[in-house]
Order: sequence, then structure tokens, then C-alpha cells
Amino acid sequence: MKSIIALLAGVIGGGLGSSAAPLETKAIPTPAWKRHVIDDASRGADGIRLADINSDGLPDIVTGWEEGGAVRVYLNPGPAKAGEHWPAITAGRVSDVEDAVFADLDNDGSMDVVSSCEGKTRAVYFHWAPARPADYHDEKAWQTRCLPASTNLMMWMFALPIQVDNQHGVDLVAGGKGPGAAIGWFEAPPDSRQMSDWQWHPLRPCGWVMSLAASDMDGDGDPDLVFSDRKGARSGVYWLQNPGVGEVKNKSWTEHPLGALGREAMFLHPADLDRDGLEDWLVAVKPREILWLRRLDRTGKSWTTHAIPQPGHTGTAKAINAADLDGDGRLDLVFSCEGAEPPLHGLMWLSCNGSFTNGSWTPHVLSGADGIKHDLIAVLDLNGDGKPDVITTEERANQRGLGVIWYENPGLGVRGNP
Repeated sequence: MKSIIALLAGVIGGGLGSSAAPLETKAIPTPAWKRHVIDDASRGADGIRLADINSDGLPDIVTGWEEGGAVRVYLNPGPAKAGEHWPAITAGRVSDVEDAVFADLDNDGSMDVVSSCEGKTRAVYFHWAPARPADYHDEKAWQTRCLPASTNLMMWMFALPIQVDNQHGVDLVAGGKGPGAAIGWFEAPPDSRQMSDWQWHPLRPCGWVMSLAASDMDGDGDPDLVFSDRKGARSGVYWLQNPGVGEVKNKSWTEHPLGALGREAMFLHPADLDRDGLEDWLVAVKPREILWLRRLDRTGKSWTTHAIPQPGHTGTAKAINAADLDGDGRLDLVFSCEGAEPPLHGLMWLSCNGSFTNGSWTPHVLSGADGIKHDLIAVLDLNGDGKPDVITTEERANQRGLGVIWYENPGLGVRGNP
């Protein structure tokens, strides 16, 4: 193992600022991360969003199954049973579902679900959860309703429940792809159950939104919007500056660039990679690159870009996350891919050698040639052994996908040595 890792480190060559070609990683050993299935009951699992919906201290999951037409909620069973299929609830059935996220839309204390649909469906749906906790498992007690203001505006790709105007209940930031696509927000009415009263406020045209995130980028106390747009003349990573309480509907949201301009920017992840107290952003960029968008000050207007080449024996870049996977006290990177036809790898992780700003990166096996099209990544300890595991979805293998899955950290030790 040590000789192989040394070989891979030698292949990497250039440092963070390099735009070197993808790394060759043909001599990668058999993966030691065991795959566990949370659910494989439908087809085309397309992303995960997490929240502790029953206040038991454990993160639960919601996933949209694009080809299967189902929106499914998974209740975390705890460390002892995390390796088994998780208890599942079908919150609703809609076609072309691309994204699903938890949100208590009506403030009744029970977590609802919002789904975003592309294809011919072109609508956002609310899946109203039963108010009584005892009924949460009863699928017949859930109600699915289309959001009228969303119908046929665009193909919807991603939604972010946040409080935008400090009025009524939670609002909903959303974005899509294709002709007429935009980033904007749905204003919650006094009674959020009155679906026809929700109002759409467009903020910025887009080509194909991948990520939407809320972050106070300028330190003024209100949430700004960070997003990645993968297509069109204005592709890249940007943030929209919240004009302030009372002005969100009256003034424009000023746009500021972060990086990856003109590139096919995929999923984003916030991470203070160099531990300087400033929130940076990581973005996976097609075909095979990870960009570290490093914040230089607290204004949110000064950034520098460091390129981290993705290993060549992988699919194309999809999602990125950061966590200390090997227990050495430093953040590592874990990324997912699509187009990972065997023998290509769909999930890998990278450890940094030396300084984050000018060091090199060593690739390590995670999934091996397991799956073809992966999506968003979450990193957390699921089995209670103190080591962070990796959760994702896979939607193309064996024609129906591997489903909602997680990979068990084998106990890597420093620099990936078991």
C-alpha cells in the first residue's frame, strides 16, 4: 500500500495553483470502503439533502427518484442499524423530480418536503407532512400539491428554503435550467397552505443552476445567495448580495463573482480549507478539476482561485466535500463523478501534501469502479465508530442505479494507511 501511495503522490506533480492535466491513477488498489444500501427500491436516485426531522440528534435524508417518480424520506435508524436499509416513507409521487429538500413550510413543527421537477413536468411541488408525529410514517396522511406560480416557468433543478423577507413562514429560493431559466425566490404568504398566494420574484437569469446556498457573505447579518451556474454566457460561481430587510422586493440583488467564470461549474461546498477563519468555497468543474475559491477578506469581494487537478482514472467532476477522513487533523477532499463507466472511479478522496496553497495532492480509492453517475456528497459518522463516512446517490448502474448509499470509512490512519 505504501509503495502505491508513493507512486500516486509522485504522479501528481504540480501544486494548487497548477492547471495541470488530470492525474493518471491506473495503479489504484482494490477499495477498502464498504458500500451499504440505504434504499434501492426505485430508479434513478438523484441527490441527498439532510436534516434532523424528528429531533433525535440523527440526520435524516430525503431523495428524489427521477426515473422512478418518487420522493422518499429516510429516517436514520442509529449507528447499530445504519448498515441496513433505513425506514422509508414515500412523501409523494411526481415525475421528473430533480431535487428534494426538507422544510417546515407551515410552521406546524412537522417537516414537509419540497421537490423540483424538470423535463416535461416543469413545476415545484410541496409534500405536506401530517402534523401529528404519530402519523408521519403513514404515507396516506401526506398530501402533494403543485405550486401554481412555478408551473411551466422553467425546468426546476434546485430549491433552498430560507427566510428571505422576515415575514410569515419560510420562503423558497429556487433555480432551473433551459430557456427562460432564472434564480429567484417564492414569497411565502400569510397562510402558506394557500398555494395560489405564493409569489415568484426572479433575481437573475441562469443557464443551468447546480447549487444554491445561503451565507452571510458580507457580514451584514442577512443571508446572501451563493450559486453555481454550469451553462451559458454567465456560467461560474457568484453570490447575490441581499439588499437588506424591507428592500428584498424593491431593490436588485447585486451580483459578485467568486470564480470559475465561463467554466462548467457543478456542485459547491463551503469549507475553510486553510483554517484562516474565512469561509472559502470549493466547486467541482467539468471536465476534471476542483477549484478552491479562497476568500481573501471579509467583504466577500476579494477571491483567488487555486486549481486542484482531478485524477484521470475517474469520471467527470460532479460534487465536492471536505472533511478529515484520515484523522490527521487536516481537511481532505472527497469528490463524486458522473460518466464513470467501469473501470473509471466514481468516488475518490484527496489528501494534501504540504501547504494547501502550494502543496500537492495524493488521490486515494473510495468506491473504485462502483457506479456510474453519482451526485451530492454528505460526510458524517453513520456507524458511531468516530470516523467520517460518505453518503451519496448513484442513478445509472445496472439500469436502475445503486440507489441511496453510503461508504464505510475503514479506519484510514494518517495518509490513508489502514
